Amino acid sequence: MAQEAMKPLDNERLDAIRDEFGQNPINRIAMNAVVESGIDAVARNASRARTLSRRFSVTVDNGKVTNQRRSGRCWLFSSLNVARNIAKKNLGIKEFEFSQSYAMFFDKLERVNYFIRDVADLVAAGESEDSRLMQHLLHDVMGDGGQWTMAMNIYQKYGAVPKEVFPESASSKATATMNTNLRTMLHRAVARLYAGEDAQQVIDDCVSSAYRMLCIHLGEPPRSFEWEYTDDDGNFHRDGEMTPQEFWNEYVGSVLDEYVCLVDDPRADHPKGRRIAIEHLGNVVDGTETAYLNVPIDFMKQCALKILSEQHIPVWFGADCHPMMDRKEGAWATDLFEYNRVYSVDFDMDKETRVRFADSQMNHAMAFVGVDVADDGETTRRWRVENSWGDEIADNGYFTMGDAWFDEFVYEVAVPKSMLPAEYAKALEEPAIVLPAWDPMGALA
Repeated sequence: MAQEAMKPLDNERLDAIRDEFGQNPINRIAMNAVVESGIDAVARNASRARTLSRRFSVTVDNGKVTNQRRSGRCWLFSSLNVARNIAKKNLGIKEFEFSQSYAMFFDKLERVNYFIRDVADLVAAGESEDSRLMQHLLHDVMGDGGQWTMAMNIYQKYGAVPKEVFPESASSKATATMNTNLRTMLHRAVARLYAGEDAQQVIDDCVSSAYRMLCIHLGEPPRSFEWEYTDDDGNFHRDGEMTPQEFWNEYVGSVLDEYVCLVDDPRADHPKGRRIAIEHLGNVVDGTETAYLNVPIDFMKQCALKILSEQHIPVWFGADCHPMMDRKEGAWATDLFEYNRVYSVDFDMDKETRVRFADSQMNHAMAFVGVDVADDGETTRRWRVENSWGDEIADNGYFTMGDAWFDEFVYEVAVPKSMLPAEYAKALEEPAIVLPAWDPMGALA
């Protein structure tokens, strides 16, 4: 049977829709309320909001929350929030913050090198400039987002410094213009490659230009610095001159080196217990590849609970932060907003459907710092989240997440490899399922 030709929205159909809207008085009430107050105020489930307690049976005190400002550095902030918990214990101080700007500097420098070398290889192999892959890479380059493994690549190679040694700049707080200019520089470099210029010269020019641009925007990062501090017992310490690598090794050490990233890919054709990798996704050439172990969401919860309750270390995770979020109050719950009732529209989709049809993917990284557990000692009820959006919202910047929201919108957690059962540990040594660069599991926080 031949498919009917696409029909325009004619006046007859539009009049029928208008009449249908006007005949239901609930539509006008909803319209008046939303026009005046906004959809979130009208759809907010007040009964659910009142029951989302900020009390937790297990908590990790990680001090004052950080603030990423107008940047997409959440993956660096959250991973450094995990690391600073370890560093604070080793330093004997309650308040400490790593420089996220220092980490961003070297991530962007490395990512310029990674991107232009990757593209040079593709050009040499005959990849068309208008292919889906090339257009995806060109569009996606020089954003702020990243993954746990990419963060570890930077810390293991370049170390870290206290924030006072390399503080924020105007461009680290608002990265858009810096990123746009880096992206334009790289786009021109790709055009040079397609014009047949020498690839190594193009690569060298890119890395040199990127270093110069990053220094202008962020300042030149230190090769070494003098470190001295007073601990919370009033004891003065002078460690002398240290490199960033020495500082990281001294105060964080190898605790995070053996972490692996677990992911919940809900698509049935991607089996649990298998590694997943994404083509062309990375930041450091010859660094650890960006790959995940696909596991059930309940196993991710068990690991997070165990780390918080036994090791008392925050847990890095990635989620789709936008659905059902009350940003001001700092709350996530699957039934926090009743949009379907206001609109009389069915929004119901399971996690797999949302991923398959581009309705959800990871876009923000944070750290779990608490959990409320039922009396059985196993059933998780809600989670305390250290965000990086400043302390003027939520509970001084700390959010509360309903347990069901974890199931639906959390995609990744980073955990020690030693927590994996034998079959999962073995899977880490097996070839990964390699997904294309544009796959939603390759989304960056």
